[in-house]
Amino acid sequence: MADTIRTMITEEEIQKRVLELGEQISKDFAGKDIHLICVLRGAAFFMCDLAKRITRPVSLDFMCLSSYGDGIKSSGVVRIAKDLDDSIEGKDVLIVEDIIDSGRTLHYLLEVLQHRNPSSITLCTLLDKPDRREVEVSVDYTGFLYQMSLW
Repeated sequence: MADTIRTMITEEEIQKRVLELGEQISKDFAGKDIHLICVLRGAAFFMCDLAKRITRPVSLDFMCLSSYGDGIKSSGVVRIAKDLDDSIEGKDVLIVEDIIDSGRTLHYLLEVLQHRNPSSITLCTLLDKPDRREVEVSVDYTGFLYQMSLW
């Protein structure tokens, strides 16, 4: 049995939405520099596209988190595989994620980063799947909302 791949969001729709997100983030962070933190690996290309569309000064850093263990189902235990290279103390941080599903990984990450004393932390995701949420996280910027009944 062959798997069928179906396009749910076109490249044009994604680029249009990333431009809109960049404009909104630039407006909301008026007068501020933004420190983008990419959650590797999935968000790398999204963050690059987003950073190009933000008109405020941005700096970039990367973290790699894992909650999958050896399989494709979350183990529930989150570990940091790659930590930030720079301090975020006093910075306005925007976490950039590709997909927010259960919320476990982001919930853990937000707790960890809060203890590092940033000025603010906001969250941007390309795709949010709130129907799958097990742990509540507040998403500030959403590219696309995935709800089982809509797709």
